[in-house]
Amino acid sequence: MARAARPPIIAVMGHIDHGKSSLLDYIRKSNVVAGEAGGITQHVSAYIALHNDRKVTFLDTPGHEAFKALRTRGAAAADIAILVVAADEGVMPQTLDALVAIKEAGIPFIVAITKIDKNNADVERTKNSLLEHEIFLEGLGGDVAYSEISSKSGQGVPELLDLVLLAADLAEVTADLDASATGFVLESTQDPKRGASATLIIRDGTLTKEGFAVAGDAFAPIRFIEDFLGQRIDSAGPSEPVRISGFSKLPAAGSLFVIAKNKKDAEALCEKNASTVVTAMPSAAVEGVAELPLVVKADVAGSVDAIIHELAKITHERAMIRIVHSGVGSVSENDVKTASASGATIVAFNVLTDSIAHELAERDHISILPFSIIYELSEKIATLLSERAPTVTLEKELGRAVVVKAFSSSSKKQVLGARYVSGALTVGNRVKIVRKGDELARGSIANLQQARADVKEIKTEGTFGTEIEARVDAAPNDELIAFVIAES
Repeated sequence: MARAARPPIIAVMGHIDHGKSSLLDYIRKSNVVAGEAGGITQHVSAYIALHNDRKVTFLDTPGHEAFKALRTRGAAAADIAILVVAADEGVMPQTLDALVAIKEAGIPFIVAITKIDKNNADVERTKNSLLEHEIFLEGLGGDVAYSEISSKSGQGVPELLDLVLLAADLAEVTADLDASATGFVLESTQDPKRGASATLIIRDGTLTKEGFAVAGDAFAPIRFIEDFLGQRIDSAGPSEPVRISGFSKLPAAGSLFVIAKNKKDAEALCEKNASTVVTAMPSAAVEGVAELPLVVKADVAGSVDAIIHELAKITHERAMIRIVHSGVGSVSENDVKTASASGATIVAFNVLTDSIAHELAERDHISILPFSIIYELSEKIATLLSERAPTVTLEKELGRAVVVKAFSSSSKKQVLGARYVSGALTVGNRVKIVRKGDELARGSIANLQQARADVKEIKTEGTFGTEIEARVDAAPNDELIAFVIAES
């Protein structure tokens, strides 16, 4: 088996709004093979660029914290990572999340300090921020290579790509061109015309229009191969992103794919790979806890994963989210029927609603909530969960006193002498009469007197007189507990 060098696969990672997309856009416009390219998906785009006549495959992994699973998949499929850190902000929480994913993948990384042309950019402060988080740069006590870049002017980008190629040479990334193709599913989506489709990154071997691609418990006959430009090609080699359509079901993003010679072998592999899916959200009802059932639909499988990951963080002590169904593609008639049967709300992320489904939802009063921003989705669901939670009645103690003497009583009222213990007792307060820890009766404070003068409130030490409206007479040493009932 002769192995040869292959193009490096680069994952670009970092905090949201730190310039990943701008950097990739610059590289795409100035270095992409065959001119214009619009990545295979909007969520984890993949494309090939040229630098010094050498190919480099770039993966763009989302920066939002909710897409941690996708970022981890991107790193696992990559040989080298570029950790993007903005010069105006330095290290942020998702920078550290990305670093964890890189370290878990066990791949080398290069730091790109972006936005150096901004007025509030402070490169030295950013370097110190990196050092504080144990990211030791070259020349500053470590061996992590870095480049200071501007995605507007392109300053520092060629040097960054030089570092990428150097890291690839040191890592000695190789492949066997004659082997059967293997690699990762980067993303999967339900195409209206082609059915279940997936973006694959080939790590080894050559993909041809023969056999079946098997990823987890999904398989597809390889009838045609599309490159990252959407053009049909006869074969694809190591490090190339391709799209294959016609899968038996949506393959899980991040899963390994292999090639089977025929349908029988493909089905046998799928059966072997099939395993129980562990849901991220609780599905069983919990006594005393209200449920917010949801149907989640999104444009691609990675978005479904990310939404469920985000929803799992929304908690309430008296309510829980239950995912009734999740899937990829537009909101369908079946989705509405599923929601109707379970009283669920439909969450539609970057997808439309079929006309029949829309009419059925209106007729059955099923809410379909469209979103394109995951922050807004999580905020709305958190609000709905709070609204769904049952109210709890709580008694809050306001003040306490001990009965010293009972002066007189009638059918409903009694006059007592008492000694202040704690808190504040106010005219109009509800009050409990407690004897040796047992509650005898409840009533209200009709009047308070201190130094023979009527007062509205008792909140200082000493004795006082009170008129209590209650059906049970209090006796010396009984406790008077003023309280209020609050709902939450």
